[in-house]
Amino acid sequence: MSTERPRLTEGVPGCGGAFKLVPEDFEVEELPAYEPSGEGEHLYLWVEKRGRDTREVVRALATALGVDEGEVGVAGMKDRQAITRQLLSVPARAEARVADFALEGVRVLWTRRHGNKLRTGHLKGNRFRLRLRGVKDVGAARESFSRLSAEGVPNYFGDQRFGREGDNANFGRLLVLGQRLPRRPDKFQRKLYLSAFQSRLFNQALVERLRAGTFDKALLGDVLRREDSGGLFVCEAPEVDAPRVAAFEVSPSGPLFGPKMTAAAHSVAEAEAKLLADEGVTLDDFKRGGDETQGGRRPYRVRLGNPSLEVEGEDLLLTFELPKGAYATEVLHELLKDG
Repeated sequence: MSTERPRLTEGVPGCGGAFKLVPEDFEVEELPAYEPSGEGEHLYLWVEKRGRDTREVVRALATALGVDEGEVGVAGMKDRQAITRQLLSVPARAEARVADFALEGVRVLWTRRHGNKLRTGHLKGNRFRLRLRGVKDVGAARESFSRLSAEGVPNYFGDQRFGREGDNANFGRLLVLGQRLPRRPDKFQRKLYLSAFQSRLFNQALVERLRAGTFDKALLGDVLRREDSGGLFVCEAPEVDAPRVAAFEVSPSGPLFGPKMTAAAHSVAEAEAKLLADEGVTLDDFKRGGDETQGGRRPYRVRLGNPSLEVEGEDLLLTFELPKGAYATEVLHELLKDG
């Protein structure tokens, strides 16, 4: 799917290089939304894993502790082919059994109690440390990385959201239309498919904004998102809001379709309505998704936090932070131009 997506840095050559030859090439550390208080009915675990995805760890932890999988709280899902550190929560009644938990490639670094279960989205973002091996054009990498640092990263949903065969969004569309799937999905798959369909529509909207050169511009009718609070408002005076967009105080946002989505206006609303019409769905169809497709807005760009690029022999070492929901692989696509 990446080959269909325009890039902010399309005019800069790809830097070349290999990525994820070993898990150590991709390190991710969660930036928690808050620190556990030390008291309460839930136990937070700071977990490091290598070569395991988050669902594997949740299943193994639930089995070892004798609790239901649904009682294990997770703020965000993390890659398998990586070194990752993240918070999980379990009922505090299972604290005595944590020492018996063992899974190859996984370590519990510390535990601490807190008053509430960890929920999806309970994180500020993630800190990444990525190694590109055998880079051919360091100058091109620096130029692309510099532009991303200054202008923001196009906030595409990454390919991993759409499944190995790319079918997740197609299944989500069928669910939204009330049609049957080849196989009945479990709760996790249903949520994944519906989200993938919303994500595909958002990516299509972002493609159009990048092609038009307006992904970082305020248009009449845009829903603008405040960077500090996440608050939304409709742009009725682009000439007034343009300086705030340029200063990264606010950013234009794209549609995550659903009944509770803040509606755009004017020509922006017309463009978003066309996305639905092209897929043969209506906004009301998303009501079939229930709580999984309430809808919302997603910024078209995200800021690179604390960016750093270092040269180590023939390798590049990139470190940066991204807000929750943003994909580090999109930074790499901008540098590599690899599709």
